Amino acid sequence: MILILAEKPSAMRNFAKALGSEEGNYNGEDYKICALRGHTRGLRMPEDQVPKDKYEDYKSWKLDKLPWDLTLFAWKKGTLGGCTEVLQNLRKALGDVDEVAIATDDDPSGEGEVLAWEALEFCHWKGKTSRMYFPDEAPKSVQKAFCNRVPIASMEEDGDYVKGHLRERWDLASMQFVRACTAIARDKGYRTMIRQGRLKSVMVKLIGDQRKAYEDYVKKPFFEARFKDANGNVFARKVEDVDEIRFDSKDKVDLSGLHESTVTEDSRTHKHTAPGKLLDLAGLSAILAKQGFKPESVLSTYQKMYEAQVVSYPRTEDKEITPEQFDELLPLADRIAKVIGVKPELLTHKEPRKTHVKEGGAHGANRPGVNVPGSLDDLKQYGKEAQAIYEILARNYLAMLCEDYEFELVKGHVTDFPEYVGETRVPIPGKEGFKAVFDSERQSEDEDGDEEDSKEFSDPAKPYVHEGANQRPQKPTMKWLNKKLEKFNVGTGATRTSTLAEISKPGKEQSLVAEKKGELKLTECGTVSYTLLDGCRIADPGVTKQLFDQMKLVGKFELDPEEVLAELGGMVEHDIEAMQRNAPKLARLGLTGGGSVVGTCPWCHEPVVLTDKIITCSSNRFKKNEDGEWKQAGGCGFRTWREIGHKKLTVKQVEALFTKGRTGLIKFTSQKTGKPYEAKVVLDPKAGKLGFMFPERKGSKGGKPFTKR
Repeated sequence: MILILAEKPSAMRNFAKALGSEEGNYNGEDYKICALRGHTRGLRMPEDQVPKDKYEDYKSWKLDKLPWDLTLFAWKKGTLGGCTEVLQNLRKALGDVDEVAIATDDDPSGEGEVLAWEALEFCHWKGKTSRMYFPDEAPKSVQKAFCNRVPIASMEEDGDYVKGHLRERWDLASMQFVRACTAIARDKGYRTMIRQGRLKSVMVKLIGDQRKAYEDYVKKPFFEARFKDANGNVFARKVEDVDEIRFDSKDKVDLSGLHESTVTEDSRTHKHTAPGKLLDLAGLSAILAKQGFKPESVLSTYQKMYEAQVVSYPRTEDKEITPEQFDELLPLADRIAKVIGVKPELLTHKEPRKTHVKEGGAHGANRPGVNVPGSLDDLKQYGKEAQAIYEILARNYLAMLCEDYEFELVKGHVTDFPEYVGETRVPIPGKEGFKAVFDSERQSEDEDGDEEDSKEFSDPAKPYVHEGANQRPQKPTMKWLNKKLEKFNVGTGATRTSTLAEISKPGKEQSLVAEKKGELKLTECGTVSYTLLDGCRIADPGVTKQLFDQMKLVGKFELDPEEVLAELGGMVEHDIEAMQRNAPKLARLGLTGGGSVVGTCPWCHEPVVLTDKIITCSSNRFKKNEDGEWKQAGGCGFRTWREIGHKKLTVKQVEALFTKGRTGLIKFTSQKTGKPYEAKVVLDPKAGKLGFMFPERKGSKGGKPFTKR
């Protein structure tokens, strides 16, 4: 009897459909199927991994307790909430089997192996084990995977498990960066936990650098003489030193020696362009972001569509598809085309393109699945993003079945002034090729990589003063970020998408990035993270790429995982020093939501922090008691409300309290009479309370404050 171990119930249902039932005989072998629910076990907290006498040290968020000695870690796991029954069912199922066939997702990180082996290890499985590798959960794929199971000698000899286990241990140990960054930020008044990680930090640093370059841009206009023909084609001089022909003022450009002229064509070359590459999940998510769809919801909807075999496996790292995958989908191409309104007669390139179809892949690039919907309306059941997901994947897939786009590259010059040259791309009628698959806003990842088509040269060409400027750096977008990470070969498309979804959840105080229609900005928490990350190795894409490469070597048994973990201590020490050097910059950020520093505490001389509701000393620490109430567990206790007289004080007003002892006159409204009045707000440093100081009145000794609270 063979036990097929699926990753989740939906996969179990697909396997049962492919093999005939949840228990039976296929290809002469008895089998039954059992499902996990993703991870059933997980690494315990750092303080639970070390000897009891080290418990408090490894629970601490203080800098002097870092870096950790990972040789003390037992790497113990605990059962995750709601998974006890799942493991009990697995233990029962193992009772009468001769072999376990691991049939979890085969993702590049090795996570599928980890979640399978952690459950089997908990159930003390020591018997015969094999692996089912399948590109998707379509019946033919599952049947083939079952018949072609690959033996695994043991958990320790499963390279994907060893790689994945290193990754999860590294991720637990990377909590040191979170604690270090958070502790340093708190010392400067920022109160929220700041998440760091092997991909999170790289993303924050790249986005922050690009946003800074964009916002620091200074336009430097220039002016030069050019020609423009009747069709708008431009002719310009090409020189080694552009400063020779460019000026800082329009008045300095001399057109007196130029006049209207005809255009001479120098050459005409037939050109063609092949379809762009197939998409990964990050590329797909970047395109969908322009339509307002969030990465998190795209992931969720895509997963549901995959489980129904409407689309292919999400967490692939492949950029091409295999010949078998090409052959499998080719007979469905016309049906797919009709679903999205593409004319099937455009699909004339039925031979595999070398740029898109290659041997050696696994899951293949993201594409439509073998279950073709009757219409786009049928996809609504999976989520609001489903129709857009399918249409984009389908158009990019169908593009490779179209002919190349063909055009003529025409070069020429101004007849009377041959130093002024230009070129134009003229489409050949009837040779639109794959471009006919896309609408005016091309749903392709390469959409802005093509030059725009133009028109034929047309007389006359007239001189004019052209105004240009140095190019402004582009805003950071999801598409831009994905290309940057691809350049460094950091993470798969799915990993990038899931990580970006995690750090950009709207409404979360700890969100590092804000995303709106594909454009990326740092949140207040992200700005703190970015400020502290300058010079840190955790934010260096080169270091992150090296880590990914090391994990691959570990999976091939060419590198000891303990060597990779041993490097973490030095990395933590290096980055703590860098963060401490960067910490003084936080005071200049003018932050408010997470807590900006507004002065010095009159009681203990530590920084005073302003949050949305309170003014508090940064030394204060709070802890939940047994009743769930927050009680002060440390610090001097200086704390007062930011609001007085039903008015929230501004940052500048609070800063004045700690520099001058009082604000300027502020207008208030009496809640009893509704009448307006003016008063200064003062701080009683001994009592730690705010009060009013009213203006002096004639014949009175006004000006004395009274305590409001």
